[in-house]
Amino acid sequence: MNARQHRGAEWAPNGFSRSEATPRRFFRLRTESGQAAVEFGLVVPFICFLVLAILDFGKALNYWLDANHLANEGARLAAVIGNRPEPSPTLREFIRQQAETNELRDGTGSVTAPANVNICFPDGAPKIGDPVRVTVSANYKWIPFIGGGTITLKGSSTMRLEQLPAYTADACP
Repeated sequence: MNARQHRGAEWAPNGFSRSEATPRRFFRLRTESGQAAVEFGLVVPFICFLVLAILDFGKALNYWLDANHLANEGARLAAVIGNRPEPSPTLREFIRQQAETNELRDGTGSVTAPANVNICFPDGAPKIGDPVRVTVSANYKWIPFIGGGTITLKGSSTMRLEQLPAYTADACP
């Protein structure tokens, strides 16, 4: 046995040649063919949560815009209604019923209670030209499927009275 064969024989276990010394199964374990699947499996829950959180944020933003719209419509109605009869059953209820979604109207789903409508005169007894403020607020539960927190979505609008009102107002906060 020459020196070259001798080194190969020492290196290879049980007399295998150098090419047979490393079995193919070690190469299969070292490949990265399953790495992408494992990483994908680890990342997918976070991506799904992020997408659902973005959708929930968009829903909350829509409800906030609806609350602002209701407040603007309500303030305009409160400013011009004067001594005409209130819409039925009350002005507050009429404003709430104008909401675009059932969740704000009835307090279902992510909105924990029906929208609260508050009409007030900041300066006490109203006179023509005084401000009337309408505030619409609703409690919104963030990401309810994981037990997220609750925030208050609030829209407010103030307009000047054009006629003396016949409806009653709340105390201003």
